[in-house]
Amino acid sequence: MEALSPFHLIIILAVIVLLFGGKKIPEVMRGLGEGIRNFKDGMNSPHPTSPSANPPANPPAAAPTARRCAPAAG
Repeated sequence: MEALSPFHLIIILAVIVLLFGGKKIPEVMRGLGEGIRNFKDGMNSPHPTSPSANPPANPPAAAPTARRCAPAAG
């Protein structure tokens, strides 16, 4: 199978423009760029964000037991 020729790429771009419209393509590309940028920022972040990397928090204190009140005299 041969590589894509410039003619094939033009046809593919024309189909994409027909499917999404000219106004939608910049929005999609902008969102894709922001997603890639956020991914790179997350990969370069010095702080680990995975829950397994964080030490476990202190377990919650035991709930206080309910006290029974003496019946009212009367």
